[in-house]
Amino acid sequence: MTTVIRPQDLIDSVADALQFISYYHPVDFIQAVHRAYEKEANPAAKDAMAQILINSRMCAEGHRPICQDTGIVSVFLKVGMNVQWEGDMSLEDMVNEGVRRAYNHPDNKLRASVLADPDGARKNTGDNTPAMITYKIVPGDKVDVHVVAKGGGSEAKTKFAMLNPSDSIVDWVLKMVPTMGAGWCPPGILGIGIGGTADKALAMAKESLLDPIDIQDLQEKGASNRAEELRLELFEKVNNLGIGAQGLGGLTTVLDIKIKDCPTHAANKPVAIIPNCAATRLAKFTLDGSGPSLQTPPSLDDWPEITWEVGDARRVNLDELSKDDIQDWKTGETILLSGKMYTGRDAAHKRMVDMIAKGEKLPVDFTNKFIYYVGPVDPVREEAVGPAGPTTATRMDKFTRTMLEETGLIGMVGKAERGSTAIEAIKDNKAVYLMAVGGSAYLVSKAIKASKVAGFEDLGMEAIYEFDIKDMPVTVAVDSTGESAHQTGPQIWQAKIEEGVIEVK
Repeated sequence: MTTVIRPQDLIDSVADALQFISYYHPVDFIQAVHRAYEKEANPAAKDAMAQILINSRMCAEGHRPICQDTGIVSVFLKVGMNVQWEGDMSLEDMVNEGVRRAYNHPDNKLRASVLADPDGARKNTGDNTPAMITYKIVPGDKVDVHVVAKGGGSEAKTKFAMLNPSDSIVDWVLKMVPTMGAGWCPPGILGIGIGGTADKALAMAKESLLDPIDIQDLQEKGASNRAEELRLELFEKVNNLGIGAQGLGGLTTVLDIKIKDCPTHAANKPVAIIPNCAATRLAKFTLDGSGPSLQTPPSLDDWPEITWEVGDARRVNLDELSKDDIQDWKTGETILLSGKMYTGRDAAHKRMVDMIAKGEKLPVDFTNKFIYYVGPVDPVREEAVGPAGPTTATRMDKFTRTMLEETGLIGMVGKAERGSTAIEAIKDNKAVYLMAVGGSAYLVSKAIKASKVAGFEDLGMEAIYEFDIKDMPVTVAVDSTGESAHQTGPQIWQAKIEEGVIEVK
């Protein structure tokens, strides 16, 4: 029997799914984070997961994005052989029209992050198209669709290797995960693809992330094949690395390990890792010819009621700050920032460093100021700014020394660790680096009371903004002596796990 499907049904279903996943975490993900939160012994990691859970509930209630990075869209379709499409619109065009409508929705406009001409002009396409589309022709008369919005921070941590047949996959994964740093916003999920060819291994790693979180069920029933044995072994051993939430050290780094495999050449063992972050976003639907397939909102009862206490946090007025004032800030300390702070990320940093090299004046004066690595979502209704969580700080490492030594800048705010180049520059200039929690963008945005473009307006979300903030929560990640919480935290907690010295806080 032939099923006739209208293009509009796929367009409407894709648009609806992308709006839905921008503000609703999958319920299994929230439950997994909550389990990790309840057992966490490191207060810093527990605090980070509290912010992720609170942010998630706020987004579910307010229908605003979980993360300012609303992702590059991947769509996986299984098209039945007995499906017939009305009209002559291509499948790619249908999907991209759905993406276009979702990302330009007036009530919940999503950040456009896709750039054309990736090694040239890198010009924003403006509507987050094109999507990355994979489809298979299968028996049947329906169309099954998975829609994913994948953040750039986690995608950047993808790993691939062509191992020798006798090499240990466990050893390779345990070697790779620490090199991924915290830019993928753990706790999350690792998708692993084994076998096939290089491209097939990467595709399987990505597709494995579509499966629900079920590691606890697997632990109870036990492994029935090699892939399941690897999942169980890696789940335990990766968590025993002590990397923890946001890379601050702790008991939970991964919420699940997903593995897909397939036959490969006798001379090869290709293996790929692709992580999902704390803003895991995916949905599925089926088209059967009866019309669009729209998402059903979950119950807010599925979200835990978590409160977040700032405790004895140091309150800082950025408008009255000098370099001398930051010298006694210590790694791991919680700071509440108020006052004016500028923003800037990759494109703005490159342009500023180029201007400095040419002796040109910058659009803003950074003397005794902090810069926040962020590309915010556009505001709607009464918002001063849309969700505005931090972007990965390591991408700005190569610009850090110039910015600190040539502009009067004294501090930076971002997510994840800093590399050795940046840490040396911070130490030499007695500056500081503060970490905001990745995956808490809507929560962070509530601390931003006013926003205006201060420079490079043509860069869109990568422009320099001036934020007026009140009690924005951050953690000292690198202090003025160069001590890094992302180096000391995992070392401490890996040792505690190995020694069995754990006390849940």
